[in-house]
Amino acid sequence: MSTLKPLQIDVVSDVVCPWCYIGKHRIESALALVPDVPVKLNFRPFFLNPWVPREGISREAYLTQKFGSVEAYKGIAGRVVAAASEEGLVYKPELVARQPNTTDCHRLILWAEAIGKAPEMKQRLMELYFRDGGDLTDVNVLVQAAADIGLDADDVRKRLATDEDVARVSADAQEAADKGISGVPTYVFAQKYAVSGAQDPNLLARAIRQVSEEINAQAAE
Repeated sequence: MSTLKPLQIDVVSDVVCPWCYIGKHRIESALALVPDVPVKLNFRPFFLNPWVPREGISREAYLTQKFGSVEAYKGIAGRVVAAASEEGLVYKPELVARQPNTTDCHRLILWAEAIGKAPEMKQRLMELYFRDGGDLTDVNVLVQAAADIGLDADDVRKRLATDEDVARVSADAQEAADKGISGVPTYVFAQKYAVSGAQDPNLLARAIRQVSEEINAQAAE
């Protein structure tokens, strides 16, 4: 029996996007439904709020600018909290005090990819932010998160103090925007089919199987 060609899935998302937090869990649940399909899962950067400065801003200022007021977000947040809870995830919006620019988060995910730990890095950052209200603008928080998943703390601290991979992360995020991706999460299958939104795992699993069969049929021709 010939070996199946792995299906490349690019998950375009941002660390501070609550539906991306939910969507990461859903794509992982989908993969568990099709364990026989070989997949290469990549996490690609996206800036949900490119206007937020590198040092971040207060959560209150952010919610006021984006939603009109802190109160206006509460109704939206309630729906997202409920959706997260259904996935076994915890989102406590009341704990978030600072809205970060996510350039450094995406750099950490890129560096974690080098040791095969990008999913773990993304998960750790999302849990810190959504569950714990962690300040992702604080270099000590970022360094500890990186150490938690197996990166060298001193090395990460030195690299964060430089501009290493800032241009690469920005270019990758811009490439997604140039391809028309405006809502995240977006799942791109085999670099040709895009599914937008935190879709049901069963739907994602069907798409994974269908596209895998298509690319392997083409490879066999």
